[in-house]
Amino acid sequence: MFDMIDPIWVYYLCAAGAVLAAVDAIYNLTFQSTDYRNQINRRLRVIEHSHNREQAIADLRIERGLSRDGALSLSFVWLNRLIVQSGMTRPRWQIAAVIGVATALAFTLGFLWFNTFMAIGFALFAAVPFPLFALIYLRNRRRSKFTDQFAETIDIIVRSLRAGHPVPVAIKMAAREMPDPIGSEFGMVEDEVTYGLDLESAVRHLHDRVGQEDLPLFIASVAIQMSSGGNLTEILESLSEVVRLRAKMRRKIKALSAEGRMSALILSATPILLFLIVNGMTPDFYGKNWDHPWMTTGLTMAGVWMMIGNFIMHRMIRFRI
Repeated sequence: MFDMIDPIWVYYLCAAGAVLAAVDAIYNLTFQSTDYRNQINRRLRVIEHSHNREQAIADLRIERGLSRDGALSLSFVWLNRLIVQSGMTRPRWQIAAVIGVATALAFTLGFLWFNTFMAIGFALFAAVPFPLFALIYLRNRRRSKFTDQFAETIDIIVRSLRAGHPVPVAIKMAAREMPDPIGSEFGMVEDEVTYGLDLESAVRHLHDRVGQEDLPLFIASVAIQMSSGGNLTEILESLSEVVRLRAKMRRKIKALSAEGRMSALILSATPILLFLIVNGMTPDFYGKNWDHPWMTTGLTMAGVWMMIGNFIMHRMIRFRI
C-alpha cells in the first residue's frame, strides 16, 4: 500500500498545508481588531448586518434549519432537531457538497487500497453514519458549553432583577454579556418576547433549540413565577445552585468513568488498526481471501459484534442525572 504513494504528492500536501496555515495566521492577525462582543456572539453580528431586528431573528432561525416563524423546516423531525441543536449555520448546499466529496474520496480510497465491496462500504459510511456522528458530536459539545455558561447566565439575570430591571431587560443583559452559544440563544429569547411571544413559550423554544438537561428547571421556574407570582429572583438563585451541583456531579461521573471510556476506545480501535497495519505491510495476507464466499459474511458479523459491544460498553459508562 505504501509503495503506491508517490513521495512528490506527500511534498505537495505538506506545502498546501503550510500555505493554509500561513493564510489562517494572516487572517487571524488582520481581523482581530473587530469588536469583541461581535466576535463571540453570532446574533450580534447578524443584527449588525440586518435591516431590522425582526429580519435578524428570521435570519438566525433560517441558518439554524428552522423556518422564519421558528418551526422545524424538514420532514424528518429528529434530523431537523439534531441539526438545530448542533448549532450548524452552514447552508445546506455546502453540507451536501462536503458529504458528496467525502463519499467520493472514501469510495476512491477503498477501491484503490482494497476492493469494490470495501469501497462501497466506505462510501456508505461516509454518506450516512459519519455525518450523523458529526452532528451528534457537535450537539453534545454545544450542550456542554451551554451547561458551563448556564449558571453564570442565571447569576447575571438575578443581579439585573435585584437592580430593579424587568425580566426582558435582564435577559437582554445576559444575551449581550455572554458568548455563544448561550449569548445568541438568550438573545433569540429576548427577540421573541419583544415581538409578542410570552416568556414561557420563548423559553420552551430555547429548550427545543438546545435540548440541555437543566433547561426544564428554568422553564418550571418561569412558569411558576408567571402563574403564582412568586419571587423570581429567589427561585433563580436556588436554580443557579442546583445547576452548579448538577454540573459538579456530571464532572465527577465523567472522571470516574474515564477508565471505562478509554478501554472502550482502545478495544474498538485495536482491530481496525491491526487490520490496516497488516494489510499495509503484507497486502497478500488478506488479498488472497477477498474472493472467498465467507469473507463478506465474516466481515459483516465482525462489524455487527463490534457494534453490539460498543453499545453495551456505552450503556455501562453513561449515567444520566
